[in-house]
Amino acid sequence: MSLLRIFAENNPHRFEDFHEVHDISRILNQVHIEFQRWTADRELTLHATQDEVLSAYDRPVKQLMKDRGFVTADVISVNVEMPNHPELRKKFLEEHTHSEDEARFFVEGSGIFYIHTNGRVYATLCEKGDFIDLPPRTKHWFDMGSRPSLKVIRTFVTPEGWVADFTGSDIASRFPRYDALVPVPA
Repeated sequence: MSLLRIFAENNPHRFEDFHEVHDISRILNQVHIEFQRWTADRELTLHATQDEVLSAYDRPVKQLMKDRGFVTADVISVNVEMPNHPELRKKFLEEHTHSEDEARFFVEGSGIFYIHTNGRVYATLCEKGDFIDLPPRTKHWFDMGSRPSLKVIRTFVTPEGWVADFTGSDIASRFPRYDALVPVPA
């Protein structure tokens, strides 16, 4: 079940939760973030290759690329069997921006985008079937949890667009991480 938890940027202890996709979409749209529920019903193995994932979702990805002018797509796939998963998680945990849209389609697993705008932090849990698109220069960070399991299709206009431009703010360290918001199964 998706979750949007909205915090004041200066108070990580008070928040408001939303669980319905239409509410999450409406609220995020007010801050220029697109959130939709797509169909993610293809069976993928734990070690499915990038080509296999892209092939399984060829139709919606090609339509997205055509509609938005994206020219390339790739897949980020992270799971606990990967010895470098802690380093991959850490890479995204600081507030940053990108020079182009950050459009992501979750085909398996989950992660949280923390979007920092208009004096608030919008912790947006994205799960299998969720599509999110952050416009260029949107301050955010991302957490996949200490036991990650996700496959996400990413689309780009240019390969350089996904390079993170870190803000230098420590705001991300003051808010609850994925494991505090999404209980880790024993």
